[in-house]
This record gives sequence, C-alpha cells and structure tokens, in this order.
Amino acid sequence: MAERSIVLVGLMGAGKSTVGRRLASVLRLPFHDADQEIETAAGCSISDFFERYGEPAFRDGERKVIARLLAGPRHVLATGGGAFMDPTTRALIKAQGLSVWLRANIDLLMERVTKRPTRPLLKNDDPRGTMERLMAERYPVYAEADITVDSNGGPHDTVVQQIVAQLHAIGVKAGT
Repeated sequence: MAERSIVLVGLMGAGKSTVGRRLASVLRLPFHDADQEIETAAGCSISDFFERYGEPAFRDGERKVIARLLAGPRHVLATGGGAFMDPTTRALIKAQGLSVWLRANIDLLMERVTKRPTRPLLKNDDPRGTMERLMAERYPVYAEADITVDSNGGPHDTVVQQIVAQLHAIGVKAGT
C-alpha cells in the first residue's frame, strides 16, 4: 500500500484539488487533477462536456482517465466528486490507490461551490437541495475510503498535515 498513488475523493468544494496540490508538494510526488485531465482529453470544459454528451459519457471518460493515471507512476490524484461513486472506478482505486475522503459540511461546501458557477450538477433552481441529496447518496460510499479527513474550513495546510499524519500511521512515506 505504501507505493500506491494517493487518491482524494469527496464532494465538489471539499478541497480535493487545492489540498491535493499541497499534499503532492509535501510528499514530493507529482500531482494530477482528473477533471483537468478529462478537459484536456476532451478538448472542452467539463460543463460543456456534460451539456453536449451527458453525464454517462462523462463518467465513461472519467473512468478511462483515472485508469490511465493509476496505471502510471505514483502520484497524488484529485478526482471529481462523482468518480468514487462509479463501482468500476472505486474498485480500481481500491486495487491501485490509497483513497482519502475529504469530508466537509454543507455550509462550507455551498460557500465554496457558489464561488464558481461551473458545476454542472448544481445548475438548477435548488443547488443546496442538490448538494444535500448528493451528500445523502455519496457520503456512505465515500466512507469506504481508506482514510477520512475532515475539511471544515480551516487552513488547507492543516488538512494536508492531518492526511500526512494518517498516511505515516499506516506506513506510507513521501516520494523520492
């Protein structure tokens, strides 16, 4: 498990990309953001991809991108909020990665996601209701992650320190 990639999972707004970049720096590992990799592969934004092709096509592309990244050298990977919900992707992460759930409360998530109007699942009349529904659906699945760290509004570096402490506790060391 010590040589596996570290895969951050959680809802949109939990801080996966920001924490992931900092964690990668601390661990001296490369960082990849699955959403950015998907946008590069698709040649358009995730929002545009959802609009043009729908969520099932997006999840298929996401599954392929994550599989490709996990097959490569060890790194820190920030996934999209729905990636870990896909049973195939979740099994792949369990087999080839070490999953870290960044758990956050509804108020913090809403504060963060309303700053960026690019979240396809929240483009509706009740984004908070949508987020509450997503929490109810996804939190039991996210709880299957190897490590859980609360990301509740403190400094991102504090979250990184908590992750590093838990990684060290299970024998995971920095990269080379």
